[in-house]
Amino acid sequence: MVEEKGETKTQPVAEKKAVKVTKVVTKVKKVAVKKTKPEWPEGVKDIGIDVKPPKEVCADKNCPFHGRLSVRGAILDGVVVSDKMTNTVVVKRERRHYNKKYERYELRTSKYSAHSPPCLGVKAGDKVRIMECRPLSKTVSFVVIERR
Repeated sequence: MVEEKGETKTQPVAEKKAVKVTKVVTKVKKVAVKKTKPEWPEGVKDIGIDVKPPKEVCADKNCPFHGRLSVRGAILDGVVVSDKMTNTVVVKRERRHYNKKYERYELRTSKYSAHSPPCLGVKAGDKVRIMECRPLSKTVSFVVIERR
């Protein structure tokens, strides 16, 4: 209000509203979700891949489940062609390759020698999954990790 010579006049006063700025902080708790793994029997090592653990126990030092062999790298599927070697199988893998010239696909096959742990009991004709490991011999750089 402004007073002038005894008279009072009212003028609108621009009121400043006090605005409180409050920060809303939401804290999200990260809860670790445990993935369910298959039940691993005692004495069987987890190799880091989702495969069924073998039911039998072996004393093979080159077994990824019971020995000290670590696996890494490529994972391949194939069919066992031969199991005549001791603790080694030959796995045949077929794949399709596109031929540009004829605009067709052709089947190409590869054979891999892989170490076969006795606990898996792999025979000729079985479908298996093999995984890369360190070289075990001149031709063997894969190990069987699952029989399908």
